[in-house]
Amino acid sequence: MIVRFLICSLFSVSFLSVKAQENFAAYANIKIESTNKINFNGTDIGISYQKNLGTKYKIANTLEYSNLKVNYELNPFDFYQDQDKFNQIQNKFEFSQQIAEKTKWQFSIIPTANFEQNLDLSDVTVLGNITIEQQLNSKSNIVIGAGRTSIFGAPKLTPIVALDYRFSDKTNLRIGFPDSKITYSNNVRNEFKLTNSFNGNFYHLDASENIEKKAILSQMTTAFEYERNVSGNCFLNFKAGYDFNKKYKLTDNSNHTIYDYSTGNGYILGIGIKYKQ
Repeated sequence: MIVRFLICSLFSVSFLSVKAQENFAAYANIKIESTNKINFNGTDIGISYQKNLGTKYKIANTLEYSNLKVNYELNPFDFYQDQDKFNQIQNKFEFSQQIAEKTKWQFSIIPTANFEQNLDLSDVTVLGNITIEQQLNSKSNIVIGAGRTSIFGAPKLTPIVALDYRFSDKTNLRIGFPDSKITYSNNVRNEFKLTNSFNGNFYHLDASENIEKKAILSQMTTAFEYERNVSGNCFLNFKAGYDFNKKYKLTDNSNHTIYDYSTGNGYILGIGIKYKQ
């Protein structure tokens, strides 16, 4: 109980100022990722807020819980099928500052607890990043930075680079790593996106045989997304795409592979609801 209290305190500390919020959002999503051998079903719920502190500073915070269930029925001869439910509690705190007329910097700190069933303080990992955004002209910005991320599964230092270009009030383009997208909005109620992202995650497994293991997942996802403002502050979103170079394996603490499920690639479908004010 003490460990659970400490971890919950770690993730909720930045919400002490929630009454001073400027923008608030709450959301829930469901997704299905299917491959030739294994199916993955994920759900996540979260709340977020952001606030401007004067004209130069801005803070934002997102607290999220997600659950991943793994179905091995299409691959019945694997030896580690008891690892079929994973959990994550994550808090992302962001701070940005306008340091010049055309220059802004931002950093984030992301404590995350990724675990199988039994939550422990050793399951907590700290991720984060720092970036600088430079406005090139009235239509384009460039973003450069680095972060400790899990886009390739295990936490590691990765670069962040992007070029943003605004074609018009309705169409925006981002080309970069790890995320690229083109966004189009034909009116205030509809938004369409074509996205490409490198993404992944990891989960500390419950101790067994005195060997600490992690489940590692990673892929590159290309998807079409649609968000609709259905009424007032309520939004529905839909996602359909494909995972390329998908990997799912078990590793030890030194990131040596213990077992590779060789899932193959597969499609992804998702639906979600969001409240924003």
